[in-house]
Parts: sequence; C-alpha cells; structure tokens
Amino acid sequence: MFTELKREAYEANLEIPKQGLAIYTFGNVSAFDSAKGVFAIKPSGVPYDELDPQAMVVVDLDGAIVEGPGRPSSDTKTHAVLYREFAGIKGICHTHSMYAVAWAQACREIPVFGTTHADHLTEPIPVTEPMSDDAIERDYEVETGHQIVNRLRGLDPKEVEMVIVACHGPFTWGKTAQKAVYNSRVLEEIAHMAYLTRTINPVVPPIKDALIRKHYLRKHGANAYYGQAQTSDILDGLK
Repeated sequence: MFTELKREAYEANLEIPKQGLAIYTFGNVSAFDSAKGVFAIKPSGVPYDELDPQAMVVVDLDGAIVEGPGRPSSDTKTHAVLYREFAGIKGICHTHSMYAVAWAQACREIPVFGTTHADHLTEPIPVTEPMSDDAIERDYEVETGHQIVNRLRGLDPKEVEMVIVACHGPFTWGKTAQKAVYNSRVLEEIAHMAYLTRTINPVVPPIKDALIRKHYLRKHGANAYYGQAQTSDILDGLK
C-alpha cells in the first residue's frame, strides 16, 4: 500500500552509512506523505546492510503503526512532532555524525564562519537548550521534538533546515527524505570546518553580513544565478 513511500525512506536511510554519518544502527531517516498523514521510518536497531524497503515501518502522526513488520525507530515520536509543526517538510534525518555531535555535546551553536555555511543558510546553526529533568522524565522523544520546535520559533524551518539538540545530536529536514540527508551531510561538513576554524583561531569572528547575504542569495534568492537554469527557463529566454 505504501510501496513508494517505503522505498523513499529505505534509499534515504542507506545514505547515512554511505555518507559516513553514523555507525552500526545509529541514526534514521523518515519520508512523509502529507496527504495520507503517515510517514515511513527505519526500524529500530536494524543494521543498514540488513534493510530492505519492506522493512520500513509506516506510522501515523500519533505514532501508531499502520504498516510494517517491526518496531519503528526510537526517534519516531520526535519525527511526528516535527511533521505536525513544520508545514511543508517531507523528510527528516537524525544522525550521530562526529563533528555535529561534538558541537551538541559542547551545547554550542555553529557561527557563520565562511561562505560554505552561508551558501546554505544565513543563520548560525541553532542549538537547543539542554532538556530539563522534568522533560526527560516525561515522554523523552516527544520532548526532544518540542525542544527543536521551541528553538526554531522566530526562524523559518524552510530556510533553517537543521538544528543541533544539546547533549544529543543533529536533526535535519527538507522537502524530501533525500534532501534531509543532504542537509545532514552539509551540517557535518560545516561542523567540521567550524571546529577546525576555531582550533586555528579561537577568537575568529563570523564573516560579514554582506558576504553571507551574497552567497545565500546567489543560490536561493529571486535572482539566483548559481547552477544551471531549468530547460523551461532556457526555452522561455529563446522566445
């Protein structure tokens, strides 16, 4: 019934070890069908090399299993919170990549130190507050989702597609499951570069706002000119 949704989730999950974003069974990706109100996610504790599309577990936004042979990821309730709260996202990725986790464990946001960061977002990569004891004792995975939502207040989750959960690790999202994994790989690269930058110069400031805006808008603005024009754009220009 959910063949394509499960395949999308399966293929995106395989990118986690391929991109070096987690070891063993760490991490997970989900793919969301907003029309049906369900998402497919990696089963809990299953190694990536043992996965196949039929192993993906389909759940609704209340976390109830709709289809699938196993138990869904332990992070399923966090994904559900984000799908409910962030309109328009269709994929979520959670990894335990080394440098992003290091920033999470340090409870530090990642400043915009260079144009690689600015190519993808104009803000520092946000970090949540550490979770309170009361929240930990409640529904931990739901509270993780609330941490992320609270930290993104005042920001556009369609522009800031990544966050670091303090003491835990990164979550990213996007318009597809593959884009969510792409954002996780970008976050890890930025986290690595930022670590090295701070190591070389502990007092280096963020780059200028003008340079941030230039790099972001040349890829994402109304007059973006990075990359190739779509075929329809080229044909329109020839009329």
